[in-house]
Order: sequence, then structure tokens, then C-alpha cells
Amino acid sequence: MTAKHDTKKKINLPRILIVDDEVAILRLLHTSLETGEYSVHEAENGHAALAATVAIKPDIILLDLGLPDIDGVEVIRRIREWSQIPIIVLSVREREGDKMEALDAGADDYLTKPFGVGELMSRIKAALRRSLREAPEPICRIDELEVDLPRRIVSVAGREVQLTPTEYDLLRLLVINAGKVLTHGQILKQIWGGAYTDQQNILRVNISHLRQKIEVDASRPHYIVTEPGIGYRLKTTFM
Repeated sequence: MTAKHDTKKKINLPRILIVDDEVAILRLLHTSLETGEYSVHEAENGHAALAATVAIKPDIILLDLGLPDIDGVEVIRRIREWSQIPIIVLSVREREGDKMEALDAGADDYLTKPFGVGELMSRIKAALRRSLREAPEPICRIDELEVDLPRRIVSVAGREVQLTPTEYDLLRLLVINAGKVLTHGQILKQIWGGAYTDQQNILRVNISHLRQKIEVDASRPHYIVTEPGIGYRLKTTFM
């Protein structure tokens, strides 16, 4: 089955490829996204998704995992062999293991069905912002948090915050991937090395210390969001 393409000419609009075999979901997403902001395309199975990714060159992919021919995780792996197109998984699979597998395969984000359209829109915009940046902005500002990457200076509400080297490296990794879910294993490997990928307690302790320094209330974090059982995400859009 081939991908369905929008017949309207929509020059310079971000191209979104929706990969799902449920007609109701396709209709909902198409209606929600076709507001003049995006050019929407559809694929109903994994093979069509791979073909459409080559033909359309979408700016972002919304991918279901339970496809009729190829599992969505395998679709992610195949795309990641040659492309870093942002991929947001939309799936009924709620198990932490399923989420970890998709994210470790290369997905940028994961939303469990049913999901709120408003939250999906925020995730899409965050993913597109990341993909448009060839390199992180020299100074990242999110609400009252400011991270000056070249000078390694962090401040909150104009007050400089003193971080340990590890805390700074952890925050920098979250800033560079702002809006993207990073699994425990991905963070541990990047900051501490491959030998520490199962040492989640080290990560929890350092996240806790970092939150105490940059959050107004560390027990109700405003910036560093916990994705239960999965990892962490630096929040870029506030509802």
C-alpha cells in the first residue's frame, strides 16, 4: 500500500508524515494538524512509511508501533540507519519496556494513546525546533532559567547558580536535547560512560541535586520533567 499524499500545494510548510493503520486516528490527526501550519501526509503500514520517508522527506514523523506489516520499532531502526528526522511515537503500548525500546531505537518522544491534542502540538513544535537547529543556541533561555553554553554559566532569575562539573554536563545534555525524552541509559552512557548504564541511583541523586539548585520547588519541578520509568526531559513549553 502506498502513502496518501495531500493534493494541495503547501510551499514551505513543515511536512508531517502520520503512520497509523487506524482510520479514526488518521482522521483525528489529519483534522487537528491540517490548520494551515503543516502539510500532512499519511502511511498505513511500515513499508509505506519507509517509502514515504524517502519520497516526501518529512520534517517529522508521527508513528504508531502496532503496524500490520513491520513493527514500529523496526521502522525506527531502519530510518535511523540514514536519517535523524524527528520521530514521535503515538501508541497504546503503556509498558515501560515498550517505551524504552522505542526511545533506545531512536524515537525522539513517546505519547501513549489516548493523548491530548494540545500536548501533541507542543511536542511537535519542540521536536521541529530541535531539528532546525544545526547547533545549540549559545545561550538557552527557558522561562527564568538561562544557560550560557560557551561560558558554562547557569543562572535563574538573574542569579548565578554554582553547579558541579557533573551537574553542569547533565544540564547541558538536557538543554541540547530540550523537549526530547532521554532514557536513563542514554543519559548515563553520555555522562558517566557505558559501564554505568544500569546505575540509575547515580542519575537520580544528581538530578535531585540539580533540581534543588535550579527549581523554585524541587518537589514540583518546573524545568526537568520525570518520564516515569523512562528518563527525563527538559520542558520547553509551559501550559
